[in-house]
This record gives sequence, structure tokens and C-alpha cells, in this order.
Amino acid sequence: MSLEAEVRALKDARDAVLLALNYQRPEVQDLADYVGDSLYLARRAREAHRSVIVFAGVRFMAETAKILNPERTVLLPDPKAGCGLADAVTADQVRTWKAEHPGAAVVAYINTSADVKAEADYCCTSSNAVKVVEQIPQGREILFLPDMFLGDYVRQRTGRSMHLWVGDCPVHAKLRPEELARARADHPGAPVIAHPECGCASQVLPSVDRVLSTDGMVRFAEETRAPEVIVATEVGILHRMHRLNPRTRFTPLDGGAICPYMKEIELEDVRDSLRELRYRIEVPPETAARARDVLERMIAT
Repeated sequence: MSLEAEVRALKDARDAVLLALNYQRPEVQDLADYVGDSLYLARRAREAHRSVIVFAGVRFMAETAKILNPERTVLLPDPKAGCGLADAVTADQVRTWKAEHPGAAVVAYINTSADVKAEADYCCTSSNAVKVVEQIPQGREILFLPDMFLGDYVRQRTGRSMHLWVGDCPVHAKLRPEELARARADHPGAPVIAHPECGCASQVLPSVDRVLSTDGMVRFAEETRAPEVIVATEVGILHRMHRLNPRTRFTPLDGGAICPYMKEIELEDVRDSLRELRYRIEVPPETAARARDVLERMIAT
């Protein structure tokens, strides 16, 4: 039996659903039941009605799935699949920040640990961050964490004054204005789409054609008729773009924009996780209860 057939058989035997983030290895994406961004997969995890959720992504997303589905078994196929951005802030740091700004609304990007989400008033993804901030009453102080580039983008779009945590995604942060200028020169006429986490956001983002979440990039890929598109995000998303629209050439702004955490999970890990029901994700009940409230509001936004 092939590895792919093993995974399919084990999914059926375990009554499992396999979720994969857009940045996962191509072979993992190809066998997933659902592929998408954080918000899309959070919704699919709720609606799957399977006994086991296998999350091919990183730890904070597997935690999110467990918080939203406390009665189900949630597996992360490789425990080394973390997130540099989520590691940029701890719950203790958030508590200290809140004490310095009493009454402020804390907006936590989904790329945070369950402990951090439990300290937040709101949670958002890159696809709904603007909407979430727009819902906060005018005049209320806002603390946005942990990605300063996404926060700066939201600040520009909403016109709201916000305090930004000094953190970033190491992969997106290195996508710089000079790379964009080279891409424009080397690929004249090709539209440039960029994730709002991209580095030096105030300089890069106004210079691109579209600022899009990963889900927005996928929709753009389906709809575009351009012969070539320059894509400023982690290169794993290109596999799905090519599959959805083989007529267009999707070129990475930086071919080296690779998240090592997103590539930790291999198909063998998915098979072994299903076979042995490893590695189980657990979130302390009190933490989960507090984080669940902000995640439910995020999903509804």
C-alpha cells in the first residue's frame, strides 16, 4: 500500500479530518480534507463532526482547534511545528502591558498561544483584523499584538490609534522594499500581491497592487487572468495557486521565504500521528474557557 493510501485508510479508520494550512508541504496539502488560512480552518474544524482532528500546521492552530472542539481528539503530527511570531509574546508580558494601559482593549492575532488568547478581549486573523478593530468602540485604547507589521497595516486602514507589540514573523519580515523594486523591474506589468505581515509594511504595502490574507491570495489566484503574478508571502501557498490556476505563473517575491516550522510536518508524520494517535494537544480548561470566548467572536466576524 502506498503512503498516500495508508493515510486515506487511516483517516477513515480513525474517523478523522485532516486540516492543512496553505503553507504546508504540497504532498500534505494534496491529501488534506480542507486547505486554507487560519480563519477558514477554524470554521472547518467546528463543522467537520469527526472524532479526530489532525492539524497539519503549527501548534497555535492545533490549540485553537482543541479550544473550539474540547470533546474531540486533536493531533499535531510533529510537536516541533511551532511559530516564531507566536513566540514573540508571552501571557505574562501581556498581563504587564495591560497593567500599563488599564481599560485598553487587547487584540490578539491568531498567531499566539492559548495562554495569550486567554488574556485578550478580541482575536483576529489577517483576513478579518480590520473588521475586528472597527468593532471596538471609538475612544477606547487598543493594544495590538504580536505582529507590528499587521498592526501597522490595520492602523492605516482603520485610522485608529493603536499601541503595537514589537514582534514579527521572521519569514514575512525579511520581504523588503528593495526586493519589491527588483521584482517590478524584472517582471514589468506583473501585479504584486502581498501579505500584511510583510516587513517594513508602511513602505512595502502601499507599493503593491493588492494586500491580501492568504485566503484572499487564493481567491485572487482563482480569478486573475494575468499571465504572471508576484506573490509576497511564504512560498508554500504557490502550490495551491498553481493547482487552482495553471494558466498564470505565480512567482515568489523571494524564493527563500520558507518557514521551517511549516515544513516540519511530512506525510509520514501524518500517517504515524493517525496510526498512533500522537501527538495530542491539550489546553487547560480554565485557559480554554477564556480563550474560547474571543475565538467564538472571531469566527463570527
